[in-house]
Amino acid sequence: MVTTDGHSTSSINCIFISDFFTNDLPSPGGGELSDAELIQYLESKSLNILKVRCQNVTERLIKENNFFIISNHVSLNPMFKKMLENKRYVIYEHDHKYVSTRDPSKFTNFIAPKSKLVNISFYVNAETIICKSKIHEEVIRKNLGIQNTKNIGCCLWDDKKFETLKKLQGNEKTKKVAVVESSNPTKGTKPAVQYCNNNNIDFDLISSNNPVEFLEILSQYETLVFIPQVLESFNRLCVEAKMLNCKVVTKPQLLGAASEEWFQTTGTSLIDVLIEKRNAAFKLIEGYVNNTNSKQEDGEITVILNAYRRPHLLEEQIKRVRSQTVKPKQVWIWVNDHEDLDDFDFSKLDADRIFRNDFNWKFYGRFAGALLADTEYVAMFDDDTMPGDNWFKNCLNEMSVKEGIMGGIGIELHKDDYGTHDRFGWATFNESVKEVDLVGHAWFFKRDWLQYLWREKPFMWDNGEDIQFSYLAQKYGNINTYVPPHPKDDPSKSSSLKGYEYGVDNKATSTPENHNLFYPQRDACVRNAISNGWKTVRMRSK
Repeated sequence: MVTTDGHSTSSINCIFISDFFTNDLPSPGGGELSDAELIQYLESKSLNILKVRCQNVTERLIKENNFFIISNHVSLNPMFKKMLENKRYVIYEHDHKYVSTRDPSKFTNFIAPKSKLVNISFYVNAETIICKSKIHEEVIRKNLGIQNTKNIGCCLWDDKKFETLKKLQGNEKTKKVAVVESSNPTKGTKPAVQYCNNNNIDFDLISSNNPVEFLEILSQYETLVFIPQVLESFNRLCVEAKMLNCKVVTKPQLLGAASEEWFQTTGTSLIDVLIEKRNAAFKLIEGYVNNTNSKQEDGEITVILNAYRRPHLLEEQIKRVRSQTVKPKQVWIWVNDHEDLDDFDFSKLDADRIFRNDFNWKFYGRFAGALLADTEYVAMFDDDTMPGDNWFKNCLNEMSVKEGIMGGIGIELHKDDYGTHDRFGWATFNESVKEVDLVGHAWFFKRDWLQYLWREKPFMWDNGEDIQFSYLAQKYGNINTYVPPHPKDDPSKSSSLKGYEYGVDNKATSTPENHNLFYPQRDACVRNAISNGWKTVRMRSK
């Protein structure tokens, strides 16, 4: 097939679909500008990208091509969206087109009523949804109940724009406060003016149709006042102001960029961060075009082991994790202080990092250490847990179908305490993946999900880290918890091969003599989580 602009579809790597492209609009928006940078990058990698406006999409185009990037898609025929659901496609989301109003900020906690949700299956069936910020991704996940998202934490600027911003940083700040003059109500000119008037702030309205001239004007001001009127997925304007060393007065709860850790950075340091973020985003999306992102590769897992009272098992445990069919990048040991460790020589172990503590940080310490990992995944094990050779592969296989916290023993609660529950995992040999409320003994999760564990102070430090992690990951990240298959006839997939041998000695926290304290504590942890918004599996099934 040959398209109207002369492209042979047999040579096309990607069909890039959008309502508009930069040359269609006199003043392109942030979405169109980012699209242009992405297309330019992909073409620089010798990839053949065919740009198609939504109104020009045809049934034949979809049938005869294999991969699509979907940008703004308001005018895309619903019939074609349904056809695309049977293809490989990525949605590069610029706002919130899963909500009929395209703005979830008008709803409590940014959660739209189900009657306001649109394009649901189109988002559910995407290979991934590229999001621009943490709050952008979080709100999408909460509204749609999905995990197939990737937060790139940036917009896309070209090198020329970054160089311009660097040059303009040297401009003298001769003026005080700027407000952008725009007739577009979402740009918040009127409320920004009102804010300045209410606070007796002298300000100037600034504008220019020339992007470079606008930045030159903005660079002369000490402060930009921008009052968002919608939930901004990112907001290029405020970030460009910060790159120009301007202060920004805004509503951070409505500003996607403000949810990123780097938002407090300014000037050249911020530019350096965003160049790194941009390059990572380019590589990520290039991987989807080349269909390489779904491959299981070694080196994307950091293993965290825990040493407290069973140091004699560490050598065997390290051999087990290093013999995985999907190899970890590094093996770390978190050491909680105990007299049983006084004479143990950790230097003989095949470990990459050892955290020696002069204090017993109990259950949460290792999760704090895991924040230092620089891999996509973290695998964590209790000190009595010896995985089969295919445990990591087992977790990754399930992650590719439904992302979530994976674990070795899963608990499905019967009611609002810990006392009555069903167990799944290595002790019961579940043949298929099982959704549960919490997991323990072994964890496998994305390193970025650790942020949710620390959103709230632990209810108690002496117990319940497994409960807290699953509770907060669900509450803040819409991430559920699962036990991968533990088939009886394939021990290589098991999270724990010697649980009954190693986990029942007098060093266990949950020994019978500790039950009077251990289980009431866990009951309290469960009640705290439920009272603060945790929805158990049984609660959600009603």
